[in-house]
Amino acid sequence: MKIRNSLKSAKLREKGCVLVRRKGRVYIINKRQPRYKARQG
Repeated sequence: MKIRNSLKSAKLREKGCVLVRRKGRVYIINKRQPRYKARQG
């Protein structure tokens, strides 16, 4: 899982990316391309 400064840019990389907030952290999850998983915070 990548740790990124800005997830806005990461969200635009692929159509399947979804921004999710869990336990004070921001995640990007992508069912079709799991390599795009990212976390912030």
